[in-house]
Amino acid sequence: MTENPQPPEGAARVVVKTSLGSFIIGLYEEHSPVTVTNFLSYVNAQHFDRTVFHRVIPGFMIQGGGFVHQGSQFVRNDVDPPIILESNNGLKNYRGAVSMARTQMPDSASDQFFINLDHNQFLDRSDIEIGYAVFGVVQEGMDVVDAIAAVETHRIRPFPEPATPVEDVLILSVRLQR
Repeated sequence: MTENPQPPEGAARVVVKTSLGSFIIGLYEEHSPVTVTNFLSYVNAQHFDRTVFHRVIPGFMIQGGGFVHQGSQFVRNDVDPPIILESNNGLKNYRGAVSMARTQMPDSASDQFFINLDHNQFLDRSDIEIGYAVFGVVQEGMDVVDAIAAVETHRIRPFPEPATPVEDVLILSVRLQR
């Protein structure tokens, strides 16, 4: 198998409008109920509006949702308490899968999410890895995700790697599709 099943008919979907175009994420409410509820609470609060994709690594993933670029600084948005890790839900970090970013602590995810650009098997739950919780999948607009992955990047504080876009890739809005 090279991809996760599609979310069931009628599952929640969100439209992510970015400065490079829009894409649609279908959510796995049955597989990741805590994670989806958490994500939708941020969507409903318009938390993601004007945040950036601050970490872009071609062939790996794009990550965003947690920082606003103000002047020459990246400012962290306020977050709700972290949630439990739902990486044991059977879903894999295949290309197009949307997962929660977290620290090295298992139950530390809050608002940041990432979209896999390839099958990142090493991010899946296994006997030796606690994994990253897949909670959605890009159902339309993967070409936009790939365009974001292709932007020029550099290293900028406070981030430790040269993966920050030279020109901001803004998340203009994330809204529940009606």
